[in-house]
Amino acid sequence: MSEDQYTQQDPASQYGQREGQPAQQQEAPGSTGKMGPKPDHGEDSYRGSGRLDGKLAVITGGDSGIGRAVAIAFAREGADVLISYLGEEEETDARDTVRLVEQAGRRGVAVRTDLTDEGHCRELVDRALTDLGGIDILVNNAAFQMSQDKGLAGITSEQFDRVFKTNVYAMFWLCRMAVPHMPEGSAIINTSSIQAFDPSPQLLDYATTKAAIANFTKALAQDLAGQGIRVNAVAPGPVWTPLIPATMPPDKVEQFGTDTPMGRPGQPAELAPAYVFFASQESSYVTGEILGVTGGRPTK
Repeated sequence: MSEDQYTQQDPASQYGQREGQPAQQQEAPGSTGKMGPKPDHGEDSYRGSGRLDGKLAVITGGDSGIGRAVAIAFAREGADVLISYLGEEEETDARDTVRLVEQAGRRGVAVRTDLTDEGHCRELVDRALTDLGGIDILVNNAAFQMSQDKGLAGITSEQFDRVFKTNVYAMFWLCRMAVPHMPEGSAIINTSSIQAFDPSPQLLDYATTKAAIANFTKALAQDLAGQGIRVNAVAPGPVWTPLIPATMPPDKVEQFGTDTPMGRPGQPAELAPAYVFFASQESSYVTGEILGVTGGRPTK
């Protein structure tokens, strides 16, 4: 574990996963509690400094993984947080995230919804306006992937549709619905991926959506600059989240992340500072940017 996000240490050996992790598998969408080792979301390490005081944030897929880490960081930086999660299987994780937000002294709201439905996206925005009182930060983080060793031949139309609806359509709908309610100085932060720049054939459909997110981000940034709304994206490398044992075969999970220059997967807590930077006024002259947090894998 990391003592906090400031204490200097060797990043390659920081989390002790250079030799991989135990082979494991879960039913999708996966649960944090069943993972070994447990991911670090910054529960015991993230230190806030008031960079988001009074902000109102919506984070999709905020029950676990990167979304939970961002929710914890935002709350400790002073923001109220509404998270979305998909179904009953994620309720425990969602409650834990809200508890951590509230322990930081901020309002936490969890909304169970399926973002592949346009109407549900509208309901999520409405809940943010009602329960938080507005939207200053929108983090489009919810995602779905399913590894297919057969590549193109293994991807069904149903899977392709679900991946695009979750990763791209929901982002488009939520941006279109939220922007009219976002004041000047607001921020939209999308989650792209190393897969947008270095795609794996087993994740062909997922990689395609992540490339679409990168270009959507660049185009929307230009569209909204005149309204005083910045749009950026974070491109994670391999990150240790429930999505991994839930969507990959055990042998791939065992070696997950060991092919990076740092030799290990990232932890959700290591992604959170990038989202805080994009959400804060510190990045006032940054828009249309894709920030790679990849353990050394190049994004250019």
